[in-house]
Amino acid sequence: MPSPYRELLSVPGARLFVAAGFVGRLSMAMTGIGVVLLVSAVTGSYGIAGAVAATLSLSYAAGSPLSARFADRYGQRRVLVPVVLANSASIAALITCVQLDLPSWTFFPAAVLAGLTQVSLGAWVRARWSYALRETPARLHSAFAFESVVDESIFVTGPMVVTALSTGVHPAAGLVASAACTLTGCLALAAQRGTEPPPRPREPGVRTGSVLRNRAVRVLTPVFLMLGVVFGAIDVSGVAFAEETGHKALAGVLLGCYALGSGSAALWYGARRWSAPLAHRFRVGLLVLPVALVPPVLVGDLWLMMFVVFFSGLAISPSVIPGYSLVEQRVPPRQLTEGLALVSTSVGVGVALGASLSGRLVDAFGSGAAFLVPLTAAAVAALLGVLGTRK
Repeated sequence: MPSPYRELLSVPGARLFVAAGFVGRLSMAMTGIGVVLLVSAVTGSYGIAGAVAATLSLSYAAGSPLSARFADRYGQRRVLVPVVLANSASIAALITCVQLDLPSWTFFPAAVLAGLTQVSLGAWVRARWSYALRETPARLHSAFAFESVVDESIFVTGPMVVTALSTGVHPAAGLVASAACTLTGCLALAAQRGTEPPPRPREPGVRTGSVLRNRAVRVLTPVFLMLGVVFGAIDVSGVAFAEETGHKALAGVLLGCYALGSGSAALWYGARRWSAPLAHRFRVGLLVLPVALVPPVLVGDLWLMMFVVFFSGLAISPSVIPGYSLVEQRVPPRQLTEGLALVSTSVGVGVALGASLSGRLVDAFGSGAAFLVPLTAAAVAALLGVLGTRK
């Protein structure tokens, strides 16, 4: 591992909260798929399964920034413990309703509660990095790059694990494993008091309001929403492309090439010392991304596509990492976790939108048309980011 990352992991307490964050965040790539696999296996309806998963995702989008706001105000431990216990109970209620074959409407209240109590743990971990490196803020770009690599590894391993458990062990096994990861990782993170950012109670007579009052957050939230559309659309389009070319079993390998490119770029980006201003790097990354997503629209061979999407993936991290760094730089510490959580949650919403839209295009026109979705979303992200970060 390059020396900047060895130095990061030598920060007191860093290895522990990184490990806890990794375990707790595995569920972000497992819960939605686990819900679909469980509900569809029991009810035989993908329509109901998709609706339940969408309900959970939308509830998560509403609840995650709120729990992060409370974490900023009262401290991570005081908020995380009751929230994760409530989440475990909600997931257990959802599994019970499905397994007992109760009326399908009962699935939705449990899904709402499960989503509202699901935290954006990546934001909480990044807030810990910000506090741990408060004396050396220049190292934060390496920390955020490292967290991007962790995210990529989660989105590669999580779906494989939950699918194997749900199809090979029991329909509920994948969702149970996801909930267990959330509970274990969150409790382990809450137990680490030394790296916990101090609570910043609201000052008497001072109204801070929503973090959306911050201009940087207002700009970056729609940009990250569009980046989420890119991620979700690439996944669906890639699977459809592999099936159309007669190699559906290699769909995971194809998507792995994309993730490998993004992770490699993150490691390279975080290991460098940059002299260019952060906002400039962010704009350059956003402008390069749509250019890198043009070749997948034109390629018709699977083996060539693996090569192409690797290089497309290289353009992801130079946009995502400085985006998170801009939030850390421009949002006051008393609202940092909330700001990071809002941006992270917008990615999740975008993934759902991108997957849905590209899926419709695959059904109507094939994967070639579906690859236009990530290209278009990247172009919109670049437009919003370039205009929004200009002084």
